[in-house]
Formats: sequence, C-alpha cells, structure tokens
Amino acid sequence: MHFQIPFHLYCEQYPTKHSALYHALRDTVVGGLLAYGTKLPSTRELAQLYGLSRGTVNQVYETLASEGYFVSELGRGTFVSYRQHAVDAATSPTAEAAASKRAPDFRLSPWGQRIMSGAPRSGGSSSGSDGRAADVIDFNRFALDADEFPREAWNRCLYAQVRELSHGQASLPGEHPAQGCLALRGAIAQYLRRARGLAVQPEHVAVTGGSMQAIALLAQLLIGPGETAVAEAPGYAGTRRAIHAAGGQCIDARVDALGIVPADWDAKAVFVTPTRQFPTGAVLSLERRQALLRWAVERESVIVEDDYDSEFRHRGKSLEPLKALDREERVVYVGSFTKTLLPGFRIGYAVLPTPLAEPFARAQALFEPQPVNLLEQRALAAFMASGEYERHLRRMKRIYSRKFAFLMQRVKAELSGAFDWVESDAGLHVFGWWKGTEEQYRVLKKKGEEAGVCWSEAKAEAEDGTSRCGIYLNFPHLTEEEMRQGVHRILKCL
Repeated sequence: MHFQIPFHLYCEQYPTKHSALYHALRDTVVGGLLAYGTKLPSTRELAQLYGLSRGTVNQVYETLASEGYFVSELGRGTFVSYRQHAVDAATSPTAEAAASKRAPDFRLSPWGQRIMSGAPRSGGSSSGSDGRAADVIDFNRFALDADEFPREAWNRCLYAQVRELSHGQASLPGEHPAQGCLALRGAIAQYLRRARGLAVQPEHVAVTGGSMQAIALLAQLLIGPGETAVAEAPGYAGTRRAIHAAGGQCIDARVDALGIVPADWDAKAVFVTPTRQFPTGAVLSLERRQALLRWAVERESVIVEDDYDSEFRHRGKSLEPLKALDREERVVYVGSFTKTLLPGFRIGYAVLPTPLAEPFARAQALFEPQPVNLLEQRALAAFMASGEYERHLRRMKRIYSRKFAFLMQRVKAELSGAFDWVESDAGLHVFGWWKGTEEQYRVLKKKGEEAGVCWSEAKAEAEDGTSRCGIYLNFPHLTEEEMRQGVHRILKCL
C-alpha cells in the first residue's frame, strides 16, 4: 500500500516514536489529508514502512480508535472514522501552519509575466455565469450533439488498439516521433488530399493536442519579443493570447463581409480563418486570398490558416483552402478534430511548409518528447482508415444543417430588427451584428441573463472608430424547441 505521513518531521518535535506517530496520524486526519473512510495500512505494514515495532503501531491505532479517529472492522482493516468540519479544517495544525507562512514571491520570467498579465482563460464570453439553472437556454456553450456519435464503431477501433498495445503487437510510444502517430499522420494527409484538395505528405503533418496548441507553438516559433503579428478583429481570442505570450505586438486587422481586409502590414505573421471567418462566418474572397499570398511573399512572412469547422458545409461549395493556392510555402494549415468527434476529444494538426517542419518538430519535442494521446491517435487512424469518420461527418452534416436552417430562419424572422445577421453556408453557429449602441447592447445582455438566455459575443472597431458589438449563437447541442425558446427570450428582452 502507498502511504505517506510526515512521521520523520514529527520525530524532531516529540521525544518518543510513539508520540511522533500518534501526532503525525492525528494531525493528518484532522487536517483533512486522510479523509473519512480512508483505509489505513495494517500495523505490520506501517511498522515496516517507518522502522517501528508492531507493538508501538498497535498502541497508537488503539488510542486513536478510542478517541474516535479510527475504527477497526474485523476482516476488513482499519479506517478513518473522523468527519472533518469547516471549523476543524480552519483550526487544524496543518491549516494553522499554512496560515502562519507567507506565500513565497516567485519571480516569473518575462514569458511567465506575459502569461499572467492577460485575462484569465475561461470557457468563452458569456452573458451568464457558471452553474446556470437547468432552464437556461445556453447559446454560449459549445458542445456537440453526442447522441449521434457512432460509439460502437469507435469502441471497436479503440479496443483493438488497446489489445494490440497490451499484447505487445503495436509499436511503443518511443518508436513514434513527437509529431504524432505515423498512421494518423498518413490518414490525415490522405483525408486532406481527398476532402480539401491539398497535396499533403505525411512528413509535413504534425499532430497536436488541439488546434490551440499548434497556434501557440507557431507563435513562439515565429514571433519574438517586440515583433508584430496580425490577427482578425473580431477574431479568436486564443490567437491574441498566443501572440502576447510570445512577446509580440498584435495588429488588429479589420473584417468585413468578405473577410479580413488585407493591408501592407509590417508583421512576421498573420493568423486568419479564410474558409469561415471566426466568428462572423464571412468567406474570404479569392482576390483577398491572392492579396494575402502576395503580401506574405513580399514581406517574407507566414500565413497561419485556421480551418476550424469547414467540415460542416450546409449548402453550396466552399472555396479551396488558402493553403491550396500556396506555391511559395508561406502557409501553415491548422485543423482539428475537436468539433467533429466526441466532446473533450483534443487532437488537432498542422500542415507545415518544409522549412518549418523541423523547427516545429523540435518545439513539440521540447514540451513532450513522445506523442500525446497515442492510444486515441491510433484509434482515430483506424477510425479514418475504415471509412467510419467520413460516414460520421456525412450524418452529422445532415443533422447540423437542419439545425442551422431552423435557427437562421428563427433569428431572421424575430430578431432582424435588432441584428444584422451574416449570411453563411457553413459552421456550427450563427452570427449577427447589433444595430444599436454599445450601451444599449449591455442593457440587452443584462436582460438576457435575467430571462435565462445567454450567448457568446464579439467586439470590433467600426470604420468610423466606434465600438461595434456582435453575438453568435452556438447550436449543435440544442434541440429545435430549445432554440425556438431561446430566440423568443431574446426577442422579449428587446
């Protein structure tokens, strides 16, 4: 049994080992480190662990049992029987010792200071708070419709990999590079060639723990302290955090109905969502894509293309990714499985130009020399190779397209007087610009909280320099009835 108490520290405070063991056990229980119901080592085990006689341990156990801290059950062992209360926790020796100590003042590195200077990371903008009541319609929360996930097919792939690993039939983690499972990198490359028209080779694919990890690593590789990078405004907040943490200065690029507005930025990199701008949903025009590529070549800069949810196209045909137009190896293509598989599934990837492949691999290996989530990576590779992944995508496209059409019809019918809804052909949320002032929007937001409806929000500077507010409504996890009620609650707040 693994068991640890500060016995040797107590030996310095008390004259006998009996007293030291008694007080060490009692204070550990009262301090809450040994919770009610915890099974204790046998007297023989504890005696061997600390070099004591079994008789000494027996005496201490009997004393603590008589005082109500322990209880012995024939044939089962000895257990903690003391229930800690709030007053006891505050006055315990452990708590008093902690309170008497001043927390050390650690001097963070410049990187650590930049991390701490930003706003605390949260689940996203919200017009409500955590722990919402069950009747709140939550458009802010992003969650997938997990009821339709092909669990049996996924479990077959997962269990097959478990069996191979447990029987030694599969390669071990050390046999894969930090960039990820070789089979998954090949499956991703094949999928992107077929589904997105990208000429991708497996050696240019790096598997990450979600797209945000890829964005953060790229920011650290490309942007030095004081250097500039471009991010869309409005845009993904994680991009700005990554630029800031790297020590860079962020240039806000304006977004309109055709996506990011190109300019002759003096910047090392630009982070864009051309297929479906986040959060507005605008599709970057071909002319602007070509303008971005010309800028990258002329400035010798890098374009990071975040293709975060293009799999769910509801109508029409999308433009090819920016990466498909790249002839000078200036574009890094970032994708993710977070929005297509089970909730909490954190696997993303980056398709890297040849000059960036090795630096990115070394950066990954610095943080984790072995592939992360190797079991899930292998299962996903098998899931994709079997064709189940694309069958799952086709099924979810039909489901999400119905929800998208329903929600878009409701907001246009009921909320167009207050919002300009952005037309979109893809994605898992709908976006609208608020027509009123920022002060009026804050009033609406507060009323929404009181009415039991919440949403995500965005903010950007308008052409005239004023602040412009927008909202986006996530819908995958909601039923049509919940969406109808949510839209109606917003209407009543206007």
